[in-house]
Amino acid sequence: MFAGTTMLLAVAAEAAEEAAQSGGLPQLNPHHFTPQLFWLAVTFVALLFVMSKIALPRVADVIEERRDRIKRDLDAASRLKDETDKALADYEKALADARANASGIAKQTREKLAAETEAERQRVDTQITAKLKEADARIAATKSKALSAIGDIATETARAVVEKLIAQDVPAEDVKKVLRPLAGE
Repeated sequence: MFAGTTMLLAVAAEAAEEAAQSGGLPQLNPHHFTPQLFWLAVTFVALLFVMSKIALPRVADVIEERRDRIKRDLDAASRLKDETDKALADYEKALADARANASGIAKQTREKLAAETEAERQRVDTQITAKLKEADARIAATKSKALSAIGDIATETARAVVEKLIAQDVPAEDVKKVLRPLAGE
C-alpha cells in the first residue's frame, strides 16, 4: 500500500510539472472543454444513479419514519389531553358533589343541634318551672307558718307589755280576744 501511495504522489508531481510547463490550468483551456463536459455528464449521471438508488431511499425512509413518529406523538398527545380533560371534569364533578354533600351534612348538623338545644331548653324550662312552684309552695308554707307564729308572738308580746304596765298576769285567751278584731279576723 505504501508503494501505491508513493506511486500516486509521483504521478501527481509529474502532472503538476506538465501543467506548469504548458502555461495554465487545463480546465480553462478551451481545447479540453468537450472532454470535461463529457466527464461531467457521466459523473453527474453516475452520482444521480447512486443517490437515487442508495441515499435518497434512505433519506425518504428517515423522513417517513419521522413523519410517522410525529403523527404518533401528536395522536398520543391528543389522547392524553382528552384523558386529562376527562379526569379534570371528573375531579370538578367530584369536588362539586363533595361540597354539596358537606353543605347537606352541615345543614343536618345545624338542624340536629338546634333541635337538641330546643329540647334541652324546654327541659331546663320545665325544671325551672317545677322548682319555682316548689319554691312558691315553700314560701307560702313559710309565710302561713310565719303568719300563724306572728299571732302567737303578738299575743305573747302584748301579754308581756300589759304585765309590765299593770303588773298583773293576763291570760293568753283574753289577749287573743282583744287582738282578733285588730288583726282583721
